[in-house]
Amino acid sequence: MIPVKVLAVRYLANASSALAKGLGAPKGYPSLAMLTTDCDDATYIALDAATKAADVQVSYGRSFYAGAANASTPNAGEVIGILAGATPSAVRSGVEAALGTLQRIGFEEVNGVPYLAHTVASVGSFLAKEAGVSAGSAVAYLIAPPLEGMYAMDAALKAADVKLCKLYAPPSETNFGGGLLSGTQSACEAACAAFAQSVAEVARMPIEG
Repeated sequence: MIPVKVLAVRYLANASSALAKGLGAPKGYPSLAMLTTDCDDATYIALDAATKAADVQVSYGRSFYAGAANASTPNAGEVIGILAGATPSAVRSGVEAALGTLQRIGFEEVNGVPYLAHTVASVGSFLAKEAGVSAGSAVAYLIAPPLEGMYAMDAALKAADVKLCKLYAPPSETNFGGGLLSGTQSACEAACAAFAQSVAEVARMPIEG
């Protein structure tokens, strides 16, 4: 696994109401927590975990163009995520959960090709909204470089009884592609395995004869 590097974390106990509103914070959620890392997709999974561990919402999350390797400043990385909560302690608890998740997940790599094939057994409010499923559903989060991602998505969809919830057609902001699939946890895990296998196939033999 490629470890995720957390680059910056900051808290606003009582953010400006105009700023909080502009960043999507619900009314009554004036406390914000901001973090940047060098891996967007793992961070989105971690932010979702925060919504299950604390009374917080993901008010803002955006990937940066061209990815962490082309970050323009030392602490920008690849993504910014912002949690909103009613109290400072709530957003701190959310960040603790997110940071803990980031220690356990990340991209894998085969022949220099990075990919993410991760089953979230029970999504929180953030990924539930992103995938258009109910909170608590199982979701397969699949991401790879453009060609590998689309080739492997086909394999994932055929490997198990899963539904395509969202397709990230390439290029994304970070020049990757993939999608979110829903189904039972075992079906999502089977889809992840098929995705990983297909990415590895392309990585080992890029040009099909």
